[in-house]
Order: sequence, then structure tokens, then C-alpha cells
Amino acid sequence: MNNNNRNLILAMVLSALVMMAWSFFFAPPPPQPEAEAPVAESQQPAGVVAPEGQPAATPELAAEGQAVSDPSAAAGRVSIESGSLLGSISLAGGRVDDLELTGYRETQDPNSPYVRLLSPTVQPQLAEGGSAVAPGGAPELVSQKPYYAVYGWMPAAGTDPALVPGPATVWQLESGETLAPGQPVTLAWDNGAGQVFRRTFELDDQFLFTVTQTLENNGDAAFSAAPYGILARHGQPDTQNFFVLHEGAVGMTDGSLLEMKYKDIAKLDPVAQEGPAEIAQVEEDGWIGFTDKYWMTTLAPAPGTSFTAVVKYAPGADIYQTEARMPVQTAAPGATVSSSSYLFAGAKVWETINGYQNTIGIDRFVDSIDWGWFYFLTKPIFRLLHWLHGIIGNMGWAIIALTVVLKLLVFPLARKSYISMARMKELQPQMEAIKERTGDDRTKYQKEVMELYKREKVNPAAGCLPVLLQIPIFFSLYKVIFVTIELRHAPWIGWIRDLSAPDPSSLWNLFGILPWAAPAQGTLFHSFSLPILAIVLGVSMWLQQKLNPAPTDPAQKMIFAWMPWIFMLMLGGFASGLVIYWIANNVITIIQQYSIMSMHGHRPDLFGNIKSGFGNRGKKPAEKGKGK
Repeated sequence: MNNNNRNLILAMVLSALVMMAWSFFFAPPPPQPEAEAPVAESQQPAGVVAPEGQPAATPELAAEGQAVSDPSAAAGRVSIESGSLLGSISLAGGRVDDLELTGYRETQDPNSPYVRLLSPTVQPQLAEGGSAVAPGGAPELVSQKPYYAVYGWMPAAGTDPALVPGPATVWQLESGETLAPGQPVTLAWDNGAGQVFRRTFELDDQFLFTVTQTLENNGDAAFSAAPYGILARHGQPDTQNFFVLHEGAVGMTDGSLLEMKYKDIAKLDPVAQEGPAEIAQVEEDGWIGFTDKYWMTTLAPAPGTSFTAVVKYAPGADIYQTEARMPVQTAAPGATVSSSSYLFAGAKVWETINGYQNTIGIDRFVDSIDWGWFYFLTKPIFRLLHWLHGIIGNMGWAIIALTVVLKLLVFPLARKSYISMARMKELQPQMEAIKERTGDDRTKYQKEVMELYKREKVNPAAGCLPVLLQIPIFFSLYKVIFVTIELRHAPWIGWIRDLSAPDPSSLWNLFGILPWAAPAQGTLFHSFSLPILAIVLGVSMWLQQKLNPAPTDPAQKMIFAWMPWIFMLMLGGFASGLVIYWIANNVITIIQQYSIMSMHGHRPDLFGNIKSGFGNRGKKPAEKGKGK
């Protein structure tokens, strides 16, 4: 193996080690469920920063950004109930600000709380049954950092701002009692000057709200205003803060993906006098919102609608906002105008999001999932994994089946590599003899080795193919397992109850036999506690390495000898689904390589020694290639 080829392999190996070292030492620990505490009115700003043109008093913020008053504290509520969601809408601003995902819990404990997605600025209270009531005597709902969706109208030029509803407007429940699939709810607000505004919420059986805002003009003159929707997050949320994952603002503007992390949102240049903002004009199709690792809220105007997408930050109030501002609409006397849009608030389930993309036409909605730089591999790999899971019914076995399929796809290329490595291993004694004969003369050694390769018709670079093929596939599958919710809390067998988390077993306590606990997942010492999957991985890598020709250079030989055990230690903290893939990949590679070497007369024993077969006609390896 010449210097260039050795350097190539070493560079790739070191790159993989750097990646894993970075993940091991700098990856944040898994987020722990926090005890939710009520948010006092004096602790948080009470409302959003209104779009340009709204009255200054509407957001209920003082000049310093502190809460002055919050009408939602005294406003009634309308409950939300479906098979996927549970929560309520505040009549103050018509805010969707209380939402739990009933299909997901904080931990694997069946009694743990539901995942809370949206939270109000104050503690809302509902009467029994969840109907809209003023607070008093009802159970309290626990609140986290305020996070909600709110809608309103911006006054057009010449329109009195006091005549349009804003984030603080208290609405009346006009029809409906509980928002549920097939049971819409309509809120109404009369400005007292001849205009009646209505807001109708509809909900499907998953995570999609349809919000229709109407303006009925009963006055004597035309009335102009522009509808909008806002998503507001008070304070920076707790994020994974991992370099391979995007969390923050996400959107699509006429086919262009928009992604901004929270730290970048806070650094935006001031626009107009609204504070830092990023503004994009969408001509036909788009959406804008916030994404977490597994959850997302998104404003999506009806397909074909032009709007202005805004991402901004209010420094004084510490509020992150995304907005969808619709064009100005004018209602003639006696006429009614309306604007419809969608609000997605839920889990980023690929099948659900893809369904909204295909049936409703929300443009490239599946790109809200962070597929990464290798999206051209990540997307099809996930589709294949999803399909296999639908057939098998278990995500762990689906990962193993995916590994088999991928190995079959690349087998034609890998076959040549395995044959080349078998020939290289057969030539190992002759290479050792050349090294002894040439001593420290590297130039002479390289020259004689290249002559040996040429004489035996061996291409040493062919052995690099499996490594080259494995790297992008590994990164893509790592991305799939890390970011897709389908792996969250997905069990395999026995003790593996969450394929998105590290193997919880540990040699530290003899896999649960000894009375002390193993190092916690996400801590520095978890990998060094040697989970079962990590040990199996190390052994499988060691066996696979025995089938490959060993480097003649002592330093390289030592590096390769230690590699399986280094990977064993480092991958113990990786998601168990990824370790299962790597183990399955190693086992299949061993079977393929052993079979091909045997078929070509180079059958190794369990320790990697070549045994004579029909392919070499009983010759000793050292004799092959000598003068005839």
C-alpha cells in the first residue's frame, strides 16, 4: 500500500475519530424534564410586539419591556380537544396559547406529563369541561415560558388603529363550545363603528388548525386593513444546542429554505423602528415558524397567497417572533372580506407533514425536518427506513433490514474491494520480506512494493471503496436517527427501549447485577461504562479488521489495532439505533468478505490467516509471484 493510499485511509479514519470525539465531548446531555413553575405576571412580558401600524398600547408592554397588564388573566377560554391535542384558546387576542401533545410524554414513564408545546403568559383556568369562563375556583394550568400564536389586523393608511383588533383585544365566543375535529369555533369582535371582525378556528385529527379571519363592513365607507398571524416565544427556549441540529426560525419563501438560530435572530440589524428583523416577500407559496428538535409551530397562508414573512426579536421584552403579514384588504360598505391560513402546532411526524404537503399544498413542508447537507441521501434513507418499519413493525429490526438493503445496493462495488483485500492479504508475507530486505530505505521499499502490485495485478486503492461508501451513509443515518421523531422512545428488544438514546446497560455494574447505578446517559463517563452494544461493536470491528491486510508500518499497525476498542468506547454514548446499524453493517461485511475470499481460494480462519484453496492451486503464498 503506497503512501498516498495509506494517507487517504488514515485521513478518513482520523476524520471519523474527530467527528466522534466532538460528538462525545461537546454534545449536550439529553434534556431533562423540568418542573414547570407558574409564570408570575411581573416575571415575563405580557404580550407580543405588534406589527407596524398597531397601536402602541396593544401589546401590553411598557417602555422598558415589562408587563403592565394582561387581559388574558381575566378573559375566558375555549377548550381544545382532539385525539392529538389538548389545550385552550384565550379570548384575549384569540391566542392559541395552551397546547399539549397527547401522543407524546416527556419521558418513557407512562405517567409522565404530556409534552407541552404552547404556554400562556399567565395561568389560565377552565371550568369543568373546559368551556370559556372567567377564572375563579377552577384548576390551574401550569405554564412554562410563554409561547403562543396570535392573530389580528393591521390598519391601512387612513384607518384608525383603535378600530382593528390586535394581540390584546378581548373577543366574544359567537359559536361553538369546544374546538375539536368537525366542531369549529368562531370568535367575534365589534369595533362599535360598523365593522365586525370574526375569527373561525377549525381543527383536524392531527396538528393542523385552519384559521379564517373575516371583516364585515356595515359602515357607510370602505374599510381597509391587513390580517396577520404571529408566533411569539418569550425568552430563548431550552435547545439541544448541537451543531448537527437546527433549532430556531424555519420557513419556506417561494422555494427557498429559511433557517435562523436564536442567537442569529437576536443579532439582526434594526429594520424600520421595530427592532432587529428579517423580512422576506413571498409571492405565491411559503410558511414561517419556529422549530425544535421534534416539535414545531408554523404559520402557513393558503397556497398561492402572497404575504410578508418576518423574523424578529424585541430586545427589551426578550421576545422572538415570526409573522405572516397578509396584503391589505378593502371591504366596501355592506361587503365582507376574508383571509384563510393554517397553523401547524405539533410533532414533526414525517407522514403527517408529508400529507399536508401533498393534500393541502404547503410547499416543501417536509423540509421543516432538518435533513442536513446530505439531504440527497438522508431523505431516501429515511423513506426506506419508514417503509421497512411499516412492514416489520419494529424500528430496531427495520434498521437492521435497512442495513441489509444498503449493503446489497453497494455490493457490486464492494465485491471488487473484498477481492482486492484478499489478494493484498495473500501478498502480506512478500511485503514483509521486502521490508526486511530494504530496511530503512523507504524509496526502495515503495518501488519494490509497487512492482509487486503490478506483477500480481493488485490495485491497493480498491480497498478504500468500503470506507468511501460508508462515510456518507453513516453520516446520513446518524442524522436520520438524531432528528426524526419516529426514533424517539422507539423500542427494539429487551433493555433497548429508546433507539434515539444511548444503550442504558453498563459493564460498570455488570449490566444491572451489582447494586450501584451506571453513569447517567449524556455524562462524560457513560461511554466508558461499556454498554452491551458498544462491546459487541468493538468485537465485530476487531473481527472485520482481521480479514483485512495489516499495515507493514509499525505505527500504522498499532493505530489500526487500537481502533476497534477506541470506537467501542466512543460510540457507547451514541444513539443505540446508530450502534445497531454499525454492528449489523460489520456482521454483514464479515460474512460477505469471508465468503468472497473463500470463493477465490483465500479462505481465512477465525484469526485471519489465509488457508490454501482451489484458487491458489495449493501454492504457499510466499511462492506466488516468484520467477517461473
